[in-house]
Amino acid sequence: MPDANNRPDQLDSPVVARIIKYGSRVQTWVYRATDGRIGGKWRIGSGFRRPVPTLLLDHRGRRSGRWFTTPLLYLGHGADLVVVASQGGLPRHPQWYRNLLAHPDAVVQVGAEVRPVRARVATGAERSGLWTRLVDLYADFETYQAWTDRTIPVVVLEPR
Repeated sequence: MPDANNRPDQLDSPVVARIIKYGSRVQTWVYRATDGRIGGKWRIGSGFRRPVPTLLLDHRGRRSGRWFTTPLLYLGHGADLVVVASQGGLPRHPQWYRNLLAHPDAVVQVGAEVRPVRARVATGAERSGLWTRLVDLYADFETYQAWTDRTIPVVVLEPR
């Protein structure tokens, strides 16, 4: 079981935030250029042996109104896609999550397919069931939860 006392100190460094930001930009560019053939699987951490599928989430900024793109790991759940606002166990929710709370209509790209979605936050028993499946998909989510005091949100992206 992961332990909050083992949380890497460097997670709070502004350098980590910049690495995430620029790494996401590169992954987005490559993903779009190859329709997800490159960048469509996450192979870091627990995803090294069991790669995890990724999608691109296009979402509207809550203050600026501009569109942003964020690559995210996802779980297929029927017609829905499920994503996790873990941000690697950082203490604050990621921007994309706060943007979806303000503007739940978004667009995802999975491979070459682009589709409109509406986001909602899973709660209660639904969240618990999805969380179990998400940790099975990518075990590091459990570690990230142990590293932060916030409850990591589980977001369901429903077709619209």
